[in-house]
Amino acid sequence: MTQELIDLRASILEGRYEDALVIVDELDWMSKKATLLAIKSFLLRMLIHLIKNQLEQRLTNSWAASIRGSIIEIKKRNLQDNETSYYLKEDEWETILEETLEQAISDASVEVFNGAYTPFQLSDMVDRNQIIEMAKNMLNLTYYHSAKELNAVVNDYLTQLPGGEDWQFGRQR
Repeated sequence: MTQELIDLRASILEGRYEDALVIVDELDWMSKKATLLAIKSFLLRMLIHLIKNQLEQRLTNSWAASIRGSIIEIKKRNLQDNETSYYLKEDEWETILEETLEQAISDASVEVFNGAYTPFQLSDMVDRNQIIEMAKNMLNLTYYHSAKELNAVVNDYLTQLPGGEDWQFGRQR
């Protein structure tokens, strides 16, 4: 990005405004790509823990913290600088969820049931539709709740997951 800024400055100083606009567009694209990669990273972390929850039918403090933290970070990164629009709209999650879920299944195989299953075995065990639906429900919370409210709202949602009530009342297995 440093080279792009140097080129942008030179283009402006030399009056090559068309070239400058091309560089601005390129910088904008690079920024959006970095934001989307960060969102995908938090999405991956959330999906891994949703998979663990689905298959093990329990919820730990650590898993809840990872899911909640991921949702909060996704909200922060998805909200554009104008604080009124989003990089990813509510109806744009399906493809990125499907792509990220496949990686999450492979990564979760190391953790689910203490790594007892290969990615291939785990792939057959996961109810993808259920995981995607849960993820979309939680992602939708980011559009309707402030960052301040989101922590409590996600905690409430987590109590509805398998083992969520036990987690809520400290009756973890």
